[in-house]
Amino acid sequence: MEKQQNILSDGTRLPVVEEFFSLQGEGFQTGKAAYFVRLGGCDIGCSWCDSRFSWNPALHPMVDAVSIIKHVVESGADSVVVTGGEPLMWNLDFLCNGLRNKNISTFIETSGAYALSGTWDWICLSPKRNMPPLIENCERADELKVIIQDKDDFEWAEKYRGLVSRECRLFLQPEWSRFDTIIPEIVMYIKKNPIWRISLQVHKYMHIP
Repeated sequence: MEKQQNILSDGTRLPVVEEFFSLQGEGFQTGKAAYFVRLGGCDIGCSWCDSRFSWNPALHPMVDAVSIIKHVVESGADSVVVTGGEPLMWNLDFLCNGLRNKNISTFIETSGAYALSGTWDWICLSPKRNMPPLIENCERADELKVIIQDKDDFEWAEKYRGLVSRECRLFLQPEWSRFDTIIPEIVMYIKKNPIWRISLQVHKYMHIP
């Protein structure tokens, strides 16, 4: 899959991996109820990815965005998290406009490697080494969430701290399979650099989606 936005899509139909109403489990919004829309398609290929099933968009049905919006309204949720895969591979203008017309807040989880589409109340940027984010997406981020797999990732995190705004919330999140090994390093690092906070995948502890 080439690194280019899917220009064949006007955003009225999107490859949906799954939709569900749950609680946000990571970062600044942890604990907040939200409707999740996971889109298919990702060419970044992180070795530790826990949603590899989403990488190939051809494996997932193209769903009318109008139907997605209807599902959100019926759920009673007041906010939507669009995630992936890499959701910015798709044009998200139509989906966001429809949600905001229903007074539903829009949140996105993205690597930032693709140009931004859609209008967002909250942008969570999680940069990946395989395909770094665009500078303009760093500048727009409300939250920077860096996955820490080993000690070298702290330097990577600091690089992107220098590219986001002063108002951006900063989080370090342990890579799940390395949790026991890397947590002491993260704790020590944050004690020395208290501008950062830790993000834990609490939904995995609660056994919820």
